[in-house]
Amino acid sequence: MGVDQASIVGGAINFVKELEQRLQFLGAKKEKVEGKSDASTSIPFSDFFTFPQYSTSASFCENSLAMNEQMSEVKCGIADIEVAMMETHANLKIRSKKRPKQLLKIISSLHVMHLTVLHLNVNTSGEIALYCLSVKVEDDCNLRSVDEIAAAVYQILTRIQEEAMLNN
Repeated sequence: MGVDQASIVGGAINFVKELEQRLQFLGAKKEKVEGKSDASTSIPFSDFFTFPQYSTSASFCENSLAMNEQMSEVKCGIADIEVAMMETHANLKIRSKKRPKQLLKIISSLHVMHLTVLHLNVNTSGEIALYCLSVKVEDDCNLRSVDEIAAAVYQILTRIQEEAMLNN
């Protein structure tokens, strides 16, 4: 019974991502226990993002303010989104405020866009949720780059936020 190399490598990558996420979760939990979650501390899971396409960080917001003041206000409040791709697989990291049925809406929207969820990890700390998804970009998917996928996820989260605001 042979297992192909891609499956082994994919499994190893998912395992490492799971360990990274667990480390972030435990770090956030430790900060909370030690009482370091005051205003000087960053939002939970912030060290988990390397090169986010959409970011709530101060440096991103300052750059956006120089370009377009109105857009920065929207982008700074919604989510951190980072997408990395290799061939037909993409890894998504999403950090946002928890909202009702958010995960269900994200997964169903990805499915509609022909992005099949292969692996999913969720961690929460207070009002913040960190979603890490491994997805397969199907042949009939119109999204081909990390920026296109990140923009689509950003639109999903914008819609979820708007729905949550309307329901309050």
